[in-house]
Amino acid sequence: MALIVQKYGGTSVGTVGRINHVADMVSARRKAGDDLVVVVSAMSGETNRLTELARQINPDASAREMDVLLSTGEQVTIALLTIALHQRDCPAVSYTGRQVGIVTDNVHSKARIKSIDHAGVRRDLDQGKVVVVAGFQGVDEQQNITTLGRGGSDTTAVALAAALAADECQIYTDVDGIYTADPRIIPDARRMKSVTVEEMLELAGLGAKVLHLRSVELAGKYRVPLRVLSSFEEGDGTLITYEDESMEQALVSGVTCNSNEAKLTITGVPDQPGIAYRILAPISNAHIDVDMIIQNVGDDGATDFTFTVSRIDYEKAIAILLDVAKKVSADNVKGDRDIAKVSVVGVGMRSNPGIATTVFKALADEDINIQMISTSEIKISVVVSEPEMKKAANVLHSAFQLSGEVSREEGKCA
Repeated sequence: MALIVQKYGGTSVGTVGRINHVADMVSARRKAGDDLVVVVSAMSGETNRLTELARQINPDASAREMDVLLSTGEQVTIALLTIALHQRDCPAVSYTGRQVGIVTDNVHSKARIKSIDHAGVRRDLDQGKVVVVAGFQGVDEQQNITTLGRGGSDTTAVALAAALAADECQIYTDVDGIYTADPRIIPDARRMKSVTVEEMLELAGLGAKVLHLRSVELAGKYRVPLRVLSSFEEGDGTLITYEDESMEQALVSGVTCNSNEAKLTITGVPDQPGIAYRILAPISNAHIDVDMIIQNVGDDGATDFTFTVSRIDYEKAIAILLDVAKKVSADNVKGDRDIAKVSVVGVGMRSNPGIATTVFKALADEDINIQMISTSEIKISVVVSEPEMKKAANVLHSAFQLSGEVSREEGKCA
């Protein structure tokens, strides 16, 4: 008997028919002897529907009330799935985030989990029940409802798996694993049998939408066995691994692209100690994540400072930057929302020189201009114009011969 935490995304529970299908899967697994905690998202489209209702009333609704509103989507799903399990004579009980004891900080819409009181879940599991949990939500220490951000149900599932010391956390979605690239952008992308947690952290952070970034961070921190599978078809999915001596043989594992990017530049900034802090501290205080950063120093002692943020934060960030520019006596502030980030990721990059050269040559051969560059031990990211994103991703996918299912055992594409 194993303890399994499963998470089903919005498309997996998007209709009554899909909920019944999930109930069949869960009840069969329970009757086979496994203990199950099932985390669910809101039905597909429900979060957008609720957001639009709020927008029609007040486009600037408070973050607290938006969390109260959006958390109802998952509550509908846990009730429907539990009802479906009861119909199959499968003992089950539903839990909201508050009931399961998920305590978060007080940052509405982007809350982080601080603790989980899983005593109630343990008690119900010991009684043979399937525990159905609303993902994406918790409460802060003042009992205000909070949400974890889009994709937060993944984080709920991994956090529960860590707290319960589960044998495996299984993320069910509408794709059958982690691919070398987004198949909607690169049609010949292929599923990987396994990917390291380091690579998955980079892929998730760089735009791969299969797993929520914080869920991968949690899985790595607590070494939660994590697998991505499809709820629409059978298969082994993709395993997130922690140790594999053959990994360094694979040069590049995947290519990601993200059009949800915006670039901001503050020009003519005095080149003096602490200037980067004075620019970025107000951005950070507004809970805006900064990604790529470039600083260039001119001969006149002034510097241009460029960084990227999520496009959804662009308006807020540029307003803050205009205020900062006055305080630091900068010349100007410029912004560009017509950009995208394309990245290559692979643990093999550590021990194989020449990856950057391949990236730059492949893009140059297709006359794709690089606006910004960022690197780490296992990734290279470039900013290009958004219209060239798809072309750049396909060029790099071909340059590293990622078509065909990646075979870790042979360290190459099969």
